[in-house]
Amino acid sequence: MVGESNIDVRSELDRPRTCGVPAGRADGDNLALAMATSRICLWSGPRNVSTALMYSFGQRPDTRVVDEPLYSHYLRISGARHPGRDEVLRAQDPDGERVVREVILGPCDRPVLFVKQMAHHLVDLDLAFLGETVNVFLVREPAAMLRSLVHQLPEPSLADTGLAKQSELLSALRRQRQDPPVLDAGELLSDPAGILSRLCRRLGLPFDEAMLSWPPGPRLEDGVWAPYWYHNVHRSTGFRPYSPSDGSLPPGLEPLLAECRPHYEMLYRSALRAAAVK
Repeated sequence: MVGESNIDVRSELDRPRTCGVPAGRADGDNLALAMATSRICLWSGPRNVSTALMYSFGQRPDTRVVDEPLYSHYLRISGARHPGRDEVLRAQDPDGERVVREVILGPCDRPVLFVKQMAHHLVDLDLAFLGETVNVFLVREPAAMLRSLVHQLPEPSLADTGLAKQSELLSALRRQRQDPPVLDAGELLSDPAGILSRLCRRLGLPFDEAMLSWPPGPRLEDGVWAPYWYHNVHRSTGFRPYSPSDGSLPPGLEPLLAECRPHYEMLYRSALRAAAVK
């Protein structure tokens, strides 16, 4: 059944409040910084406008953004052959548990930490930390996503899309009485101000108009994989108007599209919806 999983995400109330300060560094300043920060994990799949959303949050003066800190861990564990694989493994800490402690739950110098994540990067990790983060999901209509994904991964699998992991993770979090917001790329692009305003309310944050635009080009927060994946967003200065894609699906991807659809539809049922056009 779509969305059912045996993932064990312990309740926030059951988990000790270490706030991720590394062992031996739990001094008062670091502990105060860690506990004062609202930690938002965006659980996306590839080609879902997740980088644009990261840039959007990066315009907030109260927010520090981090780009896919578990990517190297994922590549090491999975053996996936992604563009720039060796560069990523050299540039990032490949120890996922340490990344969780020191980056996702570690000290932060701003009130909000926004961590852009790929859901399928959650491999061989203790997921109890999700009880200490505010979790948000981002999906995209799968045919459009696959038409884009094949430019980087010519023979993608269901695991590469992150959709199955997203649907099971959402179900697991709900069993722990979390109610994560779900965003859909098409809805977000159709009404950026409206969707972001509603998302900020769900997150307990004030909406900031600065989230609607950003300077073109690379950003300091970009991972070293940006040259392989971020061409379009580097040319952007904001969320581009949504236009349904009617291009044909590359040959041979119809079975994968059929696998993706039930997971996407389960997630989309909960997605924040764009305002109706009058």
